[in-house]
Amino acid sequence: MSDMTGADLVDLDLSADTKEAAARALAERMAARGRVTDLEGFLADVAAREAQLPTGLDGGIGIPHCRSEHVTAPTLAFGRSARGIDFGAADGPADLVFLIAAPAGADDAHLTILSSLARQLMNAEFTDALRAVADPARAAALIRGEEPAAGDEDSAERASADGEDSVVAPAAASAVAATAPATGEPQPSAAPEPPFRIVAVTSCPTGIAHTYMAAESLENAAREAGVEIVVETQGSAGFERLDPEVIAAADGVILAHDVPVREKDRFAGKPTVDTGVKAAVNRPGELIGEVRAKAARGEATAGGAAGSAGTAAATPVERGGEPGEGYGTRLRKWLMSGVSYMVPFVAAGGLLIALGFAIGGYEIDKAPSVTDHFAWAQADSWAALFFQIGGVAFAFLVPVLAGYIAYGMADRPGLVPGFVGGSIALTVNAGFLGGLAAGLISGAVVLAVQRVRIPKALRGIMPVVVIPLISAAVVGFLMFVVIGKPIASAQEAMTDWLDGLSGANAVLLGALLGLMMCFDLGGPVNKVAYTFATAGIAVSDPSDSAMKIMAAVMAAGMVPPLAMALATTVRARLFNAAERENGKAAWVLGASFISEGAIPFAAADPLRVIPSSMVGGAVTGALSMAFDATLRAPHGGIFVVPLIGNPLLYLVAVAAGVCVTTALVVVLKGLRKQARDSVTRDPGDADPSTRTPGAKQPVSA
Repeated sequence: MSDMTGADLVDLDLSADTKEAAARALAERMAARGRVTDLEGFLADVAAREAQLPTGLDGGIGIPHCRSEHVTAPTLAFGRSARGIDFGAADGPADLVFLIAAPAGADDAHLTILSSLARQLMNAEFTDALRAVADPARAAALIRGEEPAAGDEDSAERASADGEDSVVAPAAASAVAATAPATGEPQPSAAPEPPFRIVAVTSCPTGIAHTYMAAESLENAAREAGVEIVVETQGSAGFERLDPEVIAAADGVILAHDVPVREKDRFAGKPTVDTGVKAAVNRPGELIGEVRAKAARGEATAGGAAGSAGTAAATPVERGGEPGEGYGTRLRKWLMSGVSYMVPFVAAGGLLIALGFAIGGYEIDKAPSVTDHFAWAQADSWAALFFQIGGVAFAFLVPVLAGYIAYGMADRPGLVPGFVGGSIALTVNAGFLGGLAAGLISGAVVLAVQRVRIPKALRGIMPVVVIPLISAAVVGFLMFVVIGKPIASAQEAMTDWLDGLSGANAVLLGALLGLMMCFDLGGPVNKVAYTFATAGIAVSDPSDSAMKIMAAVMAAGMVPPLAMALATTVRARLFNAAERENGKAAWVLGASFISEGAIPFAAADPLRVIPSSMVGGAVTGALSMAFDATLRAPHGGIFVVPLIGNPLLYLVAVAAGVCVTTALVVVLKGLRKQARDSVTRDPGDADPSTRTPGAKQPVSA
C-alpha cells in the first residue's frame, strides 16, 4: 500500500467547513501527485456517489469515495479536522476524513488493500492513534500498516486464530456453564450448546468502503455476542461465495446491502434481517439480536413456491432503506413501487394508441376487432391493431399499480389480492384512486394474516393456498361492497373538476405540475405528477383537460436535460470535462422526455441546477396549458410531436422553459466562479505576483 498514500496526501489541519470543501482540499493533493487528471470531473464523481448514500459513519469518520475515470491509480488522502465536518452520520460531524479514489478499472489487488483499510476503520485503537498523531509521515505509516496502533498485535493474533472470514466468540463454549444453577451440588455433565450461527452478505454501490466496514463491524459484534458469523463481501473485487454447507448450517441470515444481493435465493427459508449497509456499520449488535429473535419465533423468508408463513423479513421497498423509517416515508415507497411497475405499461400502451391515431385518425377507436377483420395491405387495419394492443396494455394499469403496491408492502404474497383488488377497481369504475386503495388494503391484509401463528405442518401451504384465498376474499368484499362505490364517486368528481378547468386555473395547474416534474428529476415528486397525468389519459376516451395536463407534464419534463445540454454548449468553461460530455448525451435524453438526463448536473451542483430547472419547468407547464396543447401519448418527447395538438406553440413552450433554465444556470454558475476567484486571490495583495509561492488559498464550495 506504500504507493497509495504518503505524507503529501495527509492534512492534519484540515480547515474545510463542508464535505464538498473537504473533498476538494484532499483531491487537490491527489491532483498534485498526478493521481487525478481532471479535478472537477473527479469531484463530480465523488458528489454523485455522495448523493446515493451519505458516507459519514458513527465515531467521527467520513469516507467520501468513488470509482472515476479521472483517477490514474488507487489513492487515499487523509484529513483531520479540529471543528468537524458533517458527512451525514447520525452521531454528528466527522473529524477523520478519508478520501478514497479508485480507477474505473482498478485491479483486484489494489481494491483488496483498500478493503483492508476499510476494515481497520472499525478498530478503535487505529482511529485513536490517527487522532493523536502529530506527524503526517507517521499518520501515513499508520494508514499503510507499517506502524501498528496499540492493540493491533492482539487483533492480528485473534484474527489468525479465528480464521479470515469466520468469527467465533471465545466465550461460546462456556455459555451453558454460565447459566447453570449456582448451587453447591455437582451438576451432571452436558455437552456445550453450539453457538448461534449467522451468515451475512454486505455490499454497497461502489463496493470499496462500506462493504468491508460493515463486514468488520458485524464480525466484532458477533464476537462480543458469543455467536459465530461468516460474512460474504460482495465488493468491487468480486466475491467468494459462501460454502453451501455453511449456509445450510446457519441459524440466521443478515443481508446488509444498498445494491441487489447476488444469488440471494441461496438464503431462502431462513430467518433473515434485510437492511441497508450503514445499519450493519452503525448498529451491528441490534441486527444480530434481531435475527436471533426471528429464529426464536420461527420466522423465515419464503423459499420458492413453498415458503414459510409468518414471514417477517424486509419487504422489497424496505430493503432499500433503514429500519425505523417513518410511516410517511414507507407509504411513499409503497406507492412508488406500484408506479414504477406501472410506467412501462403506460409507455407501451400509450404510444401504441397514439400510433394508431396517427395512422388511422381519431375515428380508429370505432374500428371492429382485428380478430374479425384484418387486411394486411390496409393502413387502417394496422392502425386498428396498434390501437387495440395499446388498449389491452392500458387495461393492466390499475391492476399492476395495485398489485405492486401490495408487493412493496408484503412481498410476493401481496400480488394476488393486489391484482384482484385492482381489477375490481376497474369493474366498479373506481379508477386509479381505487387502485391505490386496493393496493394498500391488500398489503395490509396480507401482513395481518402473516402475523397469525400457525403450526409448522401448515406453513408450506400458506403462501400458495391460505394467504391468497383469505386475502383475495377480504379485499374483494371491501372493494365490491364497502369502499368501491364511494371511491368511484370521488374519481368522477375529480374528473369533472379537471374538465371544468380553464383560464388562469389551468395555467396555475400547469405551473405546479412543471415545478413537480423538475423538483427531483425522476424521483417520487416527479412520478406523482407523471402518474396524475397518465391517469387522465388511461381511458378509452380521455377529455381535453386530461390531454392538456399530459402535454404540460411531458413538456416540463423535457426542460432540465435540454437546458443542461444548451448550457454546456453556450458556456462550456463553466463546466468540467465530464459535465460537458454528459451535456452531449442530455440532448438526446431531453428530446426523448427522460428527465434523469439532468441528474449528473443536479448531483454535482444541486443548489443552482434544481431551482433553475424548476423555474423553467413551471414556465413551460404554464405556457403549454395557456396554448391549449394536447397530447394523447404518455411518452415519446419530440418524437410524438405530430400527435400533439398545437404542436408549434407546444415547441415554443418547451423552448421558453429551456432558455429560462439555461440563463439561470449560466448566471448562477458565473457568480460562483467569480466568488471562487475572489477568495482565491489574496485580499490584501493587489499584485498576484507578490503572493507567497505554494501558499494554500481557501476555495469556495
